Amino acid sequence: MAPAATPEAAFRKDEKVYCFHHELLYEAKVLEVRPVEGDEKNGFEYKVHYKGWKNTWDDWVPEDRLRKLSPENRELANNLRHEMLAAQRAARAPPAPAKKKAQGSARGSEERQTSVTAAPRGNKRVRDNDLEKEEAFQNKLAVRIYMPDRLKSLLVDDWENITKNLMLVQLPSAHPAANILDQYFEHAMKTGNRSRAEGDILEEVISGLKEYFNKSVGRLLLYRFEREQFYDINARVQQPTDDLADKSFADIYGGEHLLRLLVTMPELIAQTNMDHQAVTRLREELGGMTNWLAKEAQINTLFVPTYESPGQSYIDKVKSST
Repeated sequence: MAPAATPEAAFRKDEKVYCFHHELLYEAKVLEVRPVEGDEKNGFEYKVHYKGWKNTWDDWVPEDRLRKLSPENRELANNLRHEMLAAQRAARAPPAPAKKKAQGSARGSEERQTSVTAAPRGNKRVRDNDLEKEEAFQNKLAVRIYMPDRLKSLLVDDWENITKNLMLVQLPSAHPAANILDQYFEHAMKTGNRSRAEGDILEEVISGLKEYFNKSVGRLLLYRFEREQFYDINARVQQPTDDLADKSFADIYGGEHLLRLLVTMPELIAQTNMDHQAVTRLREELGGMTNWLAKEAQINTLFVPTYESPGQSYIDKVKSST
């Protein structure tokens, strides 16, 4: 039997790279490379020098904190930095004056359910266990997912078309969410210079997003006006002779609903037990995905250009049920 091939380091000495330090990516240079003793899974670790930093910051880091010096990773580094600066400015801003009457969100807060509800405030003393629960939730790692302006515009148009113009996305979608996620996986694997381990992580992320999507469509991702359409789709899925029989919702709903899931992901992740490293990696993958989606959206390949009218009978049925 031939001996197993000796693994090679993904990065070489003197190579310029990007390196994660907490939540941001910095330009760095690999000074030394060494195998991880007694840990074949992680392979190698690297001593890096951060560009513009003193040598006292030089550090040994695992391979999963390094990224290739590519245009895509440069864009990701810039986006993460902009998001961090925006969050710092928001934290320093004075609180807005309280209004006598709460105003509806521009995204239709009354239209979509959320998985997190605010605790009632009052003068009554809160029980100790409730305080502990609130503190535990506040300590959850927050995830800021970069959302390009082009995608924000699509989300606003999506909200207006459905809640204001009383129109629907035609289903089943010509570009289902599952197909879009698979396309991103192929794109990322071809252009990202990923190691096998990084490819496995991305595959897990894609599978997880499909599962989240299937479970969230009927609970979180629909506006009230879309619910009758969902009931019809769900009934067709249950019919053995229908074209949609046994299909998942990720195979039926498309990019518009996938964008809504990406906006909701910070709330969903906050309720998990993911550690800091896993959250950082997931944020990176989701940031790369939103950048890719924004570029695809510019040539109108993955999102519907026009919505359809469901007809007066559908509108009347929705009004009668509210």
